[in-house]
Amino acid sequence: MSILAWLVLGLISGFIASKVVNKSGEGLIVDIILGVVGAFVGGYLFTTFGASGVTGLNIYSMFVAVIGAIVVLVIYHAISGRRSI
Repeated sequence: MSILAWLVLGLISGFIASKVVNKSGEGLIVDIILGVVGAFVGGYLFTTFGASGVTGLNIYSMFVAVIGAIVVLVIYHAISGRRSI
């Protein structure tokens, strides 16, 4: 995937994960970083459990990235001591 596709995937999935976990976005830059890191984490988790990871800019990859971003965001809130709900 191109860098622009990773940024778009990261922005959308990070924003969705932020809305799911704490009902508000974290900010544009943090949402992008969260989504891109979440895509890597989600791809790793899905590959570990036998499914395919991020395959491109599509709905399945968005789902994988959102799941990974939720995991990253929950861990982030647990470490920083902020409430997630």
